[in-house]
This record gives sequence, structure tokens and C-alpha cells, in this order.
Amino acid sequence: MKLKLDENLPESLVAELATQGHDVDNVRLEGIAGQSDPSVWRAAQTAGRFFITQDLDFSDVRQFKPGTHHGLMLVRLRVPGRRALAARIIDAFRSVEATS
Repeated sequence: MKLKLDENLPESLVAELATQGHDVDNVRLEGIAGQSDPSVWRAAQTAGRFFITQDLDFSDVRQFKPGTHHGLMLVRLRVPGRRALAARIIDAFRSVEATS
């Protein structure tokens, strides 16, 4: 699966998800860290990537209507932490076919 990670996610996820067979990019590697949310979203959609973020600005389902984009995962944990966040995302994509 083609994934794009937002800048608010651990950099280690790129390699971790790639070992599962996913094609992973992030906004820092692409050189768009710090750009506006619409710019980051446009980059993910232009590249045909499922976008993963913690940014609540992407939570408006009226703006990001399911079925109108390549996918969006907004991750919010009750007990935040980089390890818990990475583990949750890795686990979520462990059962997803990498070619999806």
C-alpha cells in the first residue's frame, strides 16, 4: 500500500512499515514539512497515497469525505507517546495487504 506519513509521526515508521512491504513516504523526506495542510494533503493525493496523521485539522469528514480520496487515518491515543503511536500504526497496517 502507498502510504504518506505526516511530520507529526515518528520517522522510524517509514522503515517499520516498509518492512511489511508498504511503499512509505513522509512529508520530511519529500521536503514539504511545515507547509500548509492543504499542500500536504494535495501532495498525498497527487501521489495516490493513504495519508496518516495526528493532526485534528484532518478530522472534518465533510471536507475529507470517505470515498473521495486515497485514504486517511487520524490517530489519537488516550495515552500518547511515540512508541505507543508507532506500535498502533504498525499493528493497523500489519493485516493490510501491501499491494492494496
